[in-house]
Amino acid sequence: MHGLGFASALIDIGLPQEEIVAALLMFNVGVEVGQIAFIGVVLALGWLLARALQDWLATLRWVPTYMIGSAAAFWCIERSVGLLS
Repeated sequence: MHGLGFASALIDIGLPQEEIVAALLMFNVGVEVGQIAFIGVVLALGWLLARALQDWLATLRWVPTYMIGSAAAFWCIERSVGLLS
């Protein structure tokens, strides 16, 4: 559906009918290349960050566990107090 809307916009701006298929193909290829490039940049940044924080990884891997446990304990105590009052 998106391609059909884009195709009608191409006709409205005056692109010849025989050029529409090539324009849609290049648009879609450009979108896919952009998505792959973005994923590549995110993966490269993640890899660089992991290398930079390699010494901290053993310590930091427990942080989410303690955060989740603390939130669970807080909610348990909060609800228990609510039931008692």
